[in-house]
Amino acid sequence: MKTSDNAISRKDFIKSSALAAAGLSLMPNILAASPLFEKQNVSAKGKLNLKNVRLETGFDYEEGEVVATKTGLFYVEIENGKIKSIAPNQPNAKAIDAKGMLMLPAFKDMHIHLDKTLYGDQWQAVRKRTGGVKGMIALEQKMLQEMLKNSTFKAERMIELLQSKGTSFARSHVNIEPTSKLDSLKNLHKALEAKKKSFGAELVAFPQHGVFYTDSATYLKEAAQMDIDFIGGVDPFTIDGAIEKTIDFTVQLALDHKKGIDIHLHETGESGLNTVEYLIKKVNENPSLKGKTYLSHCFILAKLDKVKQEDMAEKLAEAQIGIVSTIPFGNLVMPIPTLYKHNVTVLTGNDSIVDHWNTFGTGSVLQKANLMAQLYGYSTEFLLSRSLKLATANILPLDDKGNQQWPKAGDQADFVLMNASCSAEAVSRISNVESLVYQGNAVY
Repeated sequence: MKTSDNAISRKDFIKSSALAAAGLSLMPNILAASPLFEKQNVSAKGKLNLKNVRLETGFDYEEGEVVATKTGLFYVEIENGKIKSIAPNQPNAKAIDAKGMLMLPAFKDMHIHLDKTLYGDQWQAVRKRTGGVKGMIALEQKMLQEMLKNSTFKAERMIELLQSKGTSFARSHVNIEPTSKLDSLKNLHKALEAKKKSFGAELVAFPQHGVFYTDSATYLKEAAQMDIDFIGGVDPFTIDGAIEKTIDFTVQLALDHKKGIDIHLHETGESGLNTVEYLIKKVNENPSLKGKTYLSHCFILAKLDKVKQEDMAEKLAEAQIGIVSTIPFGNLVMPIPTLYKHNVTVLTGNDSIVDHWNTFGTGSVLQKANLMAQLYGYSTEFLLSRSLKLATANILPLDDKGNQQWPKAGDQADFVLMNASCSAEAVSRISNVESLVYQGNAVY
């Protein structure tokens, strides 16, 4: 992709902005902009042409350090849900005017519970917790039937919130247990069906109340034959009292139905470490699960000493087991730089958004990337630009050497347009998402 004549660096962009003095790098003509994708601008034949699209083209260096990100304005053609071509800008073309906004890969929320939110309903703060996870199970058993009455509606509202934050895809855990049986899954399927042209998802059959602590195994077997992608789990020692029995069941069910695995692991003591090590063993024994197995949260990694963290990261990488972290802070700062060092796949998600577990989720995974950058001191242009991958499930416009690698002709047309000069600024400022396009359709 050639850089257009309009290519400028981030420094030049900020210098030329009338708002730079205020510490903002928004473009004045964006502030008063009407919606880009008005009906008269969008072809009914699945074609979408955009001009004045800002794309990253490389890095500027001073004494070997990345000090700015180069960008240029381009003309982007979209057809049949894919990017057809990326050409030098055509400012006079009859096309949707992106007004110099930055195009970035659409965001992905890789750990969320769309099936049991209070979002879209009456505000309700978290109740005082008693009895740990088992106490929360007891609370859920009381609440679920009422929550299920309008769970489809609330899931749709939640999806709309995610879209407004630039997210076009989610991995949602969905309760499978004796209280709601398969109703959470059925209700969520309805919501996803209603949103299928504007939002993508993969589902985890999640035994929130334990596989054997409550008789969820029967329902999990049934769910595994339905439209789900992963077999889930939660704290096998704390809840089921049996690491090997629970993991063996989960692994076998995944193998039998060719599903992936994604297990919630909150345990921070010896049982947490034993669970990680046993799962690694089982995946190494069953190589078809490599690249399809994840540990969500996995707080035990935050409690290990540095040497053991390195050892576990190496073993996770070898087994191709990914970590899905919500980027906790306080006493549970995860060793994400160590995981990256060993090429462990790291993903993130909002987890809970206004539910009986937590009320602090905003819907923005870009905010998670920002939090990660703050926690680990990723404040340089280069490290901020790399942090974007947490929000995009590891897709970046530029590789580590500054070579342009996204977008390319043939890529899925899933992207956001943002009020930012480059991805580093987008992460640092949690910049506003102005538009979201999913499979070539403007959905926000």
